[in-house]
Amino acid sequence: MAHDVLFGIHAVTTALKHDASRIRNMWLLHGRHDHKVMKIVDRAEAAGIRIERVSKQDLDKLCSNGVHQGVAVACEQIAAKSEKFLSELLEGLDQPAFLLVLDGVTDPHNLGACLRTADAAGVHAVIAPKDKSAPLNATVAKVACGAAEVVPYVQVTNLARTLQSLQQQGVWITGTAGETDLDVYHADLKGPMALVMGAEGKGMRRLTREHCDQLVRIPMAGEVSSLNVSVATGVCLFEAVRQRGN
Repeated sequence: MAHDVLFGIHAVTTALKHDASRIRNMWLLHGRHDHKVMKIVDRAEAAGIRIERVSKQDLDKLCSNGVHQGVAVACEQIAAKSEKFLSELLEGLDQPAFLLVLDGVTDPHNLGACLRTADAAGVHAVIAPKDKSAPLNATVAKVACGAAEVVPYVQVTNLARTLQSLQQQGVWITGTAGETDLDVYHADLKGPMALVMGAEGKGMRRLTREHCDQLVRIPMAGEVSSLNVSVATGVCLFEAVRQRGN
């Protein structure tokens, strides 16, 4: 099974808290004995995780793409959830479904940021197609700041078919498109719903768009014609949160 290297106090603490069984090895910086690190050591020892003290040079090599703060772990990759999981999740909800669909988001930084926003907004699951989507790797986990471990990420074989199935279960599909006249602040985002965000530049694929019940846009006042997908996701999700809280 493939392994990722997670690093940084927050990322490692979150992995230990939510799924310590994924961690296979831990590396700690020689001479680091402060309170934050010792709390991590206590959790790791309680979970039976092997701990290795290493030099700063060795830790820098392990974490060449970021700031490790003196701690890193080797983790089994987080597994995406199945379509069966999604069906069981929807059946077990005691409140209106609140879903985020990502159509063609391939950048792991954007996926991580979207997962983080989805967690903050109370989204029940994030759905993406198996093809042309970012995997749940270490970069996603780092950017998500713990959300990758707690927000279900469901990868489906046929996104259009999944959207159709959601509609049959009473879920209203809201897509985002810059050319529509309906802005997100005047759209009805209450009740069971799935918000669909397309890839930057290309937007949603044609079949995805055809399965949307409504299309909304974010009104733009300046020269910029569009927002980063993770920023746009935050704007739309929290407008839905505002409406659903009334």
